[in-house]
Amino acid sequence: MDPIVEVVALILGFISWVMVGMTLPNRYWRTSTVDGNVITTSTIYENLWMSCASDSTGVHNCREFPSLLALNGYIQASRALMITSIVCGTFGLLLALIGVQCSKAGGENYVLKGRLAGTAGVLFILQGLCTMIAVSWYAFNITQEFFNSLHVGTRYEIGEGLYMGWCSAVLAIAGGACLTCSCQMGTKEKYPLPYQSKGTVYSGPAPTRSVAASTYGRNAYV
Repeated sequence: MDPIVEVVALILGFISWVMVGMTLPNRYWRTSTVDGNVITTSTIYENLWMSCASDSTGVHNCREFPSLLALNGYIQASRALMITSIVCGTFGLLLALIGVQCSKAGGENYVLKGRLAGTAGVLFILQGLCTMIAVSWYAFNITQEFFNSLHVGTRYEIGEGLYMGWCSAVLAIAGGACLTCSCQMGTKEKYPLPYQSKGTVYSGPAPTRSVAASTYGRNAYV
């Protein structure tokens, strides 16, 4: 395993884990501005948990969604995916801290470290995929309602929370891919080369006793 690649993957995974933790409670997943005069201009913004509104005077009012079953299916699915993303990222970060070569945790068992690092890479990739699916699905419904001429409700636009989620997903997938690839490069076992003598090696059947005796001349016996 390449220690530099491991450290880079660990940093990317940590940044993506922090960003997905900031994305989930962010209130600006979708926003809508109602233009009027200076007094009546208001901004409506929502996330997976609540709906908020603010006016030009700076007054903010937030209301949590009253019922889970009354929500749209994509909001419930996005909640589950984002929570799964945070769980995968947490376990992936812990395994990566143990599995990297520069860490003293886990001892000198590099085979075990490689397996832990590979598992951490898979968890980071799952984190990125869950986040990507959640924010993309949410953004798809926003654009679908915005361009639907038959939609009579509030037309929302994509908020900053979704952009944070996309960035987090890309970083998580990149970090997981780097960690998994570095683990695969380190799984090749190296065997020692056979010993070779410096002298000349002759192959063939061993000489018989008579042939060996004939190689000595009569003067060899004293």
